[in-house]
Amino acid sequence: MRFLLAGFFSCLLLSAAAPKPQDCVGCHDVDLAKFEKTPHASMGCTGCHNGITKLPHAGKPAPVKCGDCHADEVKEYAGSAHGVAKKSGMADAATCSSCHGPAHEMLPASDPGSRVAKRNLPDTCGSCHSNPDFMAKHKIPFAKPVEAYRLSLHGREVAKGNLAAASCSDCHGSHNILPATDPRAKVNHANVMETCGACHAQVKAAYAQSVHGVAVARGAADAPTCTDCHGEHTILAPSEAGSLVNPARVSTVTCGRCHADERLARRYDLPASNVTSFEDSFHGLALRGGQQTVANCASCHGVHDILPSSDPRSTINPKNLGRTCGQCHAGVGDKLATAHIHLRNEGASEHPVVKWIRLAYLLLIPLTIGFMLLHNGLDFLRKLRHRKLHHGTGEEVMRMNIRFRIAHWMVIVSFLTLVFTGFALKFPESAWVKMCQACGLSPIARAYLHRIAAILITFGTVYHLVHMAMVRRDRVILTELLPNWQDAKDIFNMLRYNLGLTKHRPTFGMFGYPEKMEYWAFMWGTIVMAVTGFLLWAENWTLSHFPKWVIDAATAAHWYEAILATLSILVWHWYLVIFDPDVYPMDMAWLNGKVSADHLRETRPEYYRKIVEASEVQDSDQATPPDAPAGH
Repeated sequence: MRFLLAGFFSCLLLSAAAPKPQDCVGCHDVDLAKFEKTPHASMGCTGCHNGITKLPHAGKPAPVKCGDCHADEVKEYAGSAHGVAKKSGMADAATCSSCHGPAHEMLPASDPGSRVAKRNLPDTCGSCHSNPDFMAKHKIPFAKPVEAYRLSLHGREVAKGNLAAASCSDCHGSHNILPATDPRAKVNHANVMETCGACHAQVKAAYAQSVHGVAVARGAADAPTCTDCHGEHTILAPSEAGSLVNPARVSTVTCGRCHADERLARRYDLPASNVTSFEDSFHGLALRGGQQTVANCASCHGVHDILPSSDPRSTINPKNLGRTCGQCHAGVGDKLATAHIHLRNEGASEHPVVKWIRLAYLLLIPLTIGFMLLHNGLDFLRKLRHRKLHHGTGEEVMRMNIRFRIAHWMVIVSFLTLVFTGFALKFPESAWVKMCQACGLSPIARAYLHRIAAILITFGTVYHLVHMAMVRRDRVILTELLPNWQDAKDIFNMLRYNLGLTKHRPTFGMFGYPEKMEYWAFMWGTIVMAVTGFLLWAENWTLSHFPKWVIDAATAAHWYEAILATLSILVWHWYLVIFDPDVYPMDMAWLNGKVSADHLRETRPEYYRKIVEASEVQDSDQATPPDAPAGH
């Protein structure tokens, strides 16, 4: 009897014991091997399904309540963007199992195989946030955030196994993910500094004291925080070409986004022209052309520790400008302390000398080129209506000897090179500049080529002057080229002739007013370009010995003189030697020194008569005194 009673009570105890996982798999398809790896394995099945007390159980078990153990996490989730969406009826809103995986297979975050392990979070979050249909259905405005993160510096580092780099939950949170518009969100504008500062503590400390950090702390929604400059999901290293803080982009794309905004300039009383003045400066033009070694905004203002110029700690405080600019321009001293750095045309900060240079050229250029267009246009139309395009005899006489042609060749090569390389700096985004860069003409090569051409044109001009000083026969052109009152009368009479007001065409001597105007304009322009070019080339020396307005004046004069010289060559010189119907398709004196005798007989009869009387020799050394430019 004793043994029977013991067996009976043993059966009762066994039937009252909690079911084990091994007892459940008979009916439920659960992989026990995976379940044993979960953090819930020690709790068994009834740890979560605590309504099950015996087997077989009656009816369907009640839903598992994660909050029974994870009360804090469930509470955070309830107030999160996902929890609120779920409560409002969004069936596909993320739940515990959406992120952690099925309850019987979920792994702790420390396990590399866990869906919430740092390395796997992009895949987990991407199951919804990389789904175009899901994003469109719920009108989530961010385009491909997960894909962008994978390409970012953080994403690549995490993918390589660097778990110190930020992943989704580091910035957005885990259970308490909130929309950026929520003041409590880790990615809210006011909280981004704290979020990024969790990893970048030193940067946070510097930024917090900066003009931007102080403005954000005071509630200025427009003031930039970390993500405004570095991006959100697409954060790249500064050395990467696509980075918003890459030297080539930081000034125009990043800083310029706010500082070139007229609305923000008015709201916060910011200088509206600083970005455009920088873009038009040498630094800005060089950066736009792809040269990243020149100064950008951050080079002068700092990066995270940007302070107003009135702050003694600021890198652009007048007392610190010498040291700041001296990083690149050694020896500039304190001359920049009182100078206007962001110089904009027509601005109140423009020095009077710079202003008058600009105004003088803005008046001179249209008047000069306008006269040239009128003069040549009338001449061209008159000749088309009343004259044959070609002369008949084909006879030629020597006009430009070898010494003049050598000087002219040097000027041709150097001038064209200067125009090409100079305007390439000024218009770096133009298609022809991009094409040249694609063919191998780097910004550095362009700069060196420009300087070499400057040396060549200077040498060619000096050679021209020296050879005239040494060769008496050639020196005569200086007196022949001197302007006189007859030139003014010839201009007036030529205009009258071309307008049909007189039938008598003016004739000239060795040189007419077209050659005189061109010769002295070239000499004057060469001097201006050489002097200003030297001041700009030796910018450290210039800044060390002169006030900053001197280099600003040199910049203005160099630019406007380049425009005037280029247009003059195109409109005046090329008409005289190419497009003039009397010499078309080209006056070949620059190549072989000879010009049409028929043309001279018609336009310079007295000069031609002297040639005939004095010349029996044909070569350049024995011919009548030649000139530098080809005749009209």
